[in-house]
Amino acid sequence: MFKWLKSGSPWIWLTGGAVSISLLSVLGLLLLIGWKGLSYFWPAPLYQWETKQGDLLIGQIYSQEYVPITHLTDMDIVLPEETVQRGLAKRVDIKVANRDLYDSDFVSLLELDLNSPVKPKEWAVIERTLGGDFFGKPVGYQLEDGRISQDLDKEIASGLAFSKVLRDEIDRLITQEIRVVSAQAERLRLEKRKRKLNDELDEAFLERYKSENGQYLAQLANAESMLDNLRSQLESQGLLVQDMTGQQVKIPLSQILDLWYPNQMSPVDKLIRWSKQAWKFLSDDPRESNSEGGVFPAMFGTVLMVLIMSIVVMPLGVIAAVYLHEYAKNNAFTRLIRVAVINLAGVPSIVYGVFGLGFFVYTLGGSIDSLFYQERLPAPTFGTPGLLWSALTLAVLTLPVVIVATEEGLSRIPSSVRHGSLALGATQFETMWRIVLPMASPAMITGLILAIARAAGEVAPLMLVGAVKLASSLPVDSQFPFLHLERKFMHLGFHIYDVGFQTTNIESARPLVYATSLLLVTVIIGLNLTAISIRNNLREKYRTLGQD
Repeated sequence: MFKWLKSGSPWIWLTGGAVSISLLSVLGLLLLIGWKGLSYFWPAPLYQWETKQGDLLIGQIYSQEYVPITHLTDMDIVLPEETVQRGLAKRVDIKVANRDLYDSDFVSLLELDLNSPVKPKEWAVIERTLGGDFFGKPVGYQLEDGRISQDLDKEIASGLAFSKVLRDEIDRLITQEIRVVSAQAERLRLEKRKRKLNDELDEAFLERYKSENGQYLAQLANAESMLDNLRSQLESQGLLVQDMTGQQVKIPLSQILDLWYPNQMSPVDKLIRWSKQAWKFLSDDPRESNSEGGVFPAMFGTVLMVLIMSIVVMPLGVIAAVYLHEYAKNNAFTRLIRVAVINLAGVPSIVYGVFGLGFFVYTLGGSIDSLFYQERLPAPTFGTPGLLWSALTLAVLTLPVVIVATEEGLSRIPSSVRHGSLALGATQFETMWRIVLPMASPAMITGLILAIARAAGEVAPLMLVGAVKLASSLPVDSQFPFLHLERKFMHLGFHIYDVGFQTTNIESARPLVYATSLLLVTVIIGLNLTAISIRNNLREKYRTLGQD
């Protein structure tokens, strides 16, 4: 036994077991998030119950749990003898939706208070722009002239196709006409104010301003009139639906996004519906205070911010590492820098957010506004949280990681390689640029991978320097300069925090938290895999130079 312990085998098994447990824990967490997130899009069946009081209940099973009898008896609830003997009672949480008609989206009842459920074929799930899903039985379709049609399948299909065309036209009017014209009118107004501040306002410009501004106002009025006409067409048609209380409700076509009968769907139909809902989640904008709809702006903002951060942090980190390892002498100043780099890696991320807000936003951004955007003041342009300051803040946060990883790569390159290059007549800069840095590039990419992994999941500093609950537009559009670094943006991590803790309907939004978490993990893995593939290619390319 003593010899076995002395041989070191127990520590090998202990290390292997710890690694296995860690991998299983990570895999289990990913499987949990994946299952909860992907099942969010699966079309769950609608059940119909009848309570002991004779009330009809229509909904989806949200969760089921067993409650100890003692908890129920303490509430003076009378239970059957067989339930008391079992010691547990089953409680069912049912999503009834229709939040604009009922007190809440969910009801919680004991299974013994409900009759056996059935699956009614004629009940549908209606996805709406406002108020969440609606569970009901379609009974008629109101046409534009006010007539009620009973040919539901045909009218619903044509109505949904018609509404999609109108919504696309509404989006086109808003993005390609109203926003463009509004931006042109704003630039003209700012030009007038700038000329006024510089005492360059003359009669010729005032005449041009009056003429062009009148044209912009006319174009905006025409576009607004077209918008009102399109919206009125959507409001004129609607679906008549009966809810579980027997009440008939008209849902305007403007609120209906989609409709399906879950109890009539085959497994193939459900898979198609699942794919469609997953795509809408990835490509649509959020609704209902982020608790409904998609996460495309948040996904786009996360990827764009990480890319900008990578472009900033890599040159800075590599230059700092090259200076410290190749040029700087081992003196007190160099040692102080190394200690500072090590300590910066342990600073809480929220401190970086405060630093970014104070230095980047208020100091640097305020100075840029006073120098180049005086005509916009007191409304700030760069003196307010935005995409650029978020990327710079995360670049400072991840800078120590890149410096340390690059230095490690530089230290592994044999001195003989440098001496051979210098002996052949190359300068120190040429040796560094053509020999050392290419050989150290896999280590640089390793630092980038670590930086991306940390930066993509940070939320606390972004809440101070640019991430918002809902952004009115993307940082990239068709207007010059196309990439708007001063705009605020949405972030997947902040979206998870907002939906999970700030929404008013947490039970309804909880599955969305898992779906967004799965997407964030997928985005980070995708960015890391891209960097890893680049690193592997560089390793193979410089293998003959002694890298491996």
